[in-house]
Amino acid sequence: MKTSTDMMGKRPVFPLLMAMSLPAMLSMLIQSLYNIVDSMFVAKLGEDALTAVSLAYPLQNLVLSLAVGFGVAVNSCIARGLGAGKKDEVDRIAAHGVLFSVIHSLLFLVMDIFLTRPFLQMFTDSQTVLEYACQYTYIVVGAAFACLFHLLIEKMFQAIGSMLIPMIMQAVGAIVNIILDPILIFGWLGFPAMGVVGAAVATVIGQATALLLSVFFFVKKCPEIHISFKGFQLESKLVKQLYSVAVPSTMMTALPSVLVSILNGILTGISQTAVAFFGIYYKFQTFVYMPTNGLIQGMRPIVSYNYGAGLYGRMKETVRKSMLVIGIFMLAGMLICMLLPGQILDLFSAGEEMRKIGIPALRIISSGFVVSAVGVTLSGTFEAVGKGTSSLAIALIRQLILIPPLSLLLIEWMGLNGVWITFPAAEIAAAAAAFAIYRRFLKKHLISEK
Repeated sequence: MKTSTDMMGKRPVFPLLMAMSLPAMLSMLIQSLYNIVDSMFVAKLGEDALTAVSLAYPLQNLVLSLAVGFGVAVNSCIARGLGAGKKDEVDRIAAHGVLFSVIHSLLFLVMDIFLTRPFLQMFTDSQTVLEYACQYTYIVVGAAFACLFHLLIEKMFQAIGSMLIPMIMQAVGAIVNIILDPILIFGWLGFPAMGVVGAAVATVIGQATALLLSVFFFVKKCPEIHISFKGFQLESKLVKQLYSVAVPSTMMTALPSVLVSILNGILTGISQTAVAFFGIYYKFQTFVYMPTNGLIQGMRPIVSYNYGAGLYGRMKETVRKSMLVIGIFMLAGMLICMLLPGQILDLFSAGEEMRKIGIPALRIISSGFVVSAVGVTLSGTFEAVGKGTSSLAIALIRQLILIPPLSLLLIEWMGLNGVWITFPAAEIAAAAAAFAIYRRFLKKHLISEK
C-alpha cells in the first residue's frame, strides 16, 4: 500500500522540499507574529512589563527548547525507521516519546515551583519587574505539558511527511493566543484587566488548544504510527537513540536562553533599556528566521528518510537546495533590518533612548544573517542523520563560545556596539566550522556517492 512517506524517496527534490516546507513556514509565520504581537501589547503596559517578559524569556524558551529538541529526536528516529522499513520500531519510538514527555512535564513543574524566583532575582533590582516576571513565568512554565505534547505530536506528523496538519495545529493555537492577548491583558469584552498575567494565560490557552487539536488529528489522520503501551518495555537502545539527538538538539535550542541570560547580566550594568531592546530583538529575530526554521522542518524528514534508505545523492541535493533557499530568505531579512530599523522599533513603542540603542544594533547584528544560512542548514542536516553532537558544536559557536567573552572584551572600548558586533563574527566562525564538519562527514560516510 502506498503511504505518505513514499514521496520522500521518489519525488523531485525541490518541489518536495517546497511542498514539505511551505506549510511549516506559514505555521511559523503565524507563531512569529504572535511573538511580536505579544510584545507589542505588553509594551503598552510600560517598560517594566516589557523588561519582565524579556527576563522571563530564558525560562520560557527552556520549555520550548526541550519540546523542540525531544520532538526533533523522535522525528529523526521515526523518519529513519520508516526509510529503513522498521515499522515496529517506529511504534516503539513513539511510545517512548510519550512516556518521556510526561516525565519532562513533571520536571518543569518542580523547577517552576522552586527555581523561578531565585533565577529571576539575579537579573533585576526592581521589585516591580521581579513580580511581573514571576507572575508570567509561573504560568507559562508550570503549564509546560501543553507545549511539550503538542510539539511531540507535530514532529511525528512531520516525520511521515505530513506538514499541513502541523500547520493547522500551530496556526489555530497562535491565533487563539493573539486574539486572547488584548482581551486578557487590557480587560476587553467584560474580562478583568490582568496585565502581564493575562499575556501568560493567553499563551497557555493557545498552547492547550493546539494540543487538543494535535491529539484529535493524530487519532484520525496518522495511520503510519500506532502508540500502545500494551506489553511496553523500556528499551535502552531506543532511549539512547532518542537522547543522543534530543540532548544536543535541546541544548542547541536552549542556547539562546543561556545567551540572553548572560548578556542580560552584562547589559543590566549599563542600561535597562538595552535589556528591553535585547528582548525585543530576540522576539523579532524569530520572525526573521521564521521561513528558515520552516524550511529546516521540511528538510529534516527528507534528509532522514533518504539517509535511512541509503539514497545519499538525494540527501545531498536536499541539503544544497535548502541552503540556497535559506540564503535568499536571510538576505531579505538583512535588508529589512538595514533599511527599516526605526520602523521595526516603532512597532514596540520605542522611546528615544531605545531607538538610539536599537537602530545601530539591528544593522550590526543583521550583517551576519546571510552567512548564518550555512550554520543553520548544516545543523539541521546533522540532526536529521543522528549526529546531534555535531549540530550542538555549531550552535555553541554561534551562540555561546564567542559572543559572551568577546562582548566583555569589546564593550570596554566600543560600548554597546561591541556587544552587537560579536553576532556576525560568531556566524562567520560557525559557518566555517559547519562546512568543515560536513565535508568530513561526507568523506567518512558517503565517499563513493556523487
